[in-house]
Amino acid sequence: MEVNLSDKTPDIRKLKDMTKVIYDKKWLKTADLNLELYYMYRGIEEKGGIRYDITVIPAQMLGKEFTKTKGHFHDKKYGEVYTVLEGEAVYLMQKEKDVYAVKAQKGDVVIIPFFYGHVTINPSKDKELKMANWVSANCQSNYLPYEKNRGAVYFFTEQGWIKNENYKNIPELRFEKPLKSVPENLNFLK
Repeated sequence: MEVNLSDKTPDIRKLKDMTKVIYDKKWLKTADLNLELYYMYRGIEEKGGIRYDITVIPAQMLGKEFTKTKGHFHDKKYGEVYTVLEGEAVYLMQKEKDVYAVKAQKGDVVIIPFFYGHVTINPSKDKELKMANWVSANCQSNYLPYEKNRGAVYFFTEQGWIKNENYKNIPELRFEKPLKSVPENLNFLK
């Protein structure tokens, strides 16, 4: 679906909204807290209770860490389907005893399973990430577990993956492959 975002107003996630989940605390002390990290264009379309959004994450570094979303869980039993429209993405999914990442490129599709928290990372220093998602219009995001633990269970940095020591149990990170197309029937998102 081709969408012109120039006439849409995004919700903007700034660094000041993410201070609790940033890995590089030394960098954070001198960073501009009004730095715009990503743009969320919500409710571009809605079909049968399922909402279509677009998120744009510019290429920039958060000190040693690649730019990312804040991370959230869905309240209740809601999944989500992402498609990379431009650039590359790393989706980091986690729940108590499992954590895995999916590296995705333009055209790739990633399903966020029920009860998994997730963070999206732009692993590039020079290419913007633009992605779309389908999610239930009734879905609510819960950011508290990520804030409480000071980020996801792993941070993705220039040096690679670093464990977040604020977690008591840190499962080994595994990797999965993306899908090549969006499922025809999205009713499972309701």
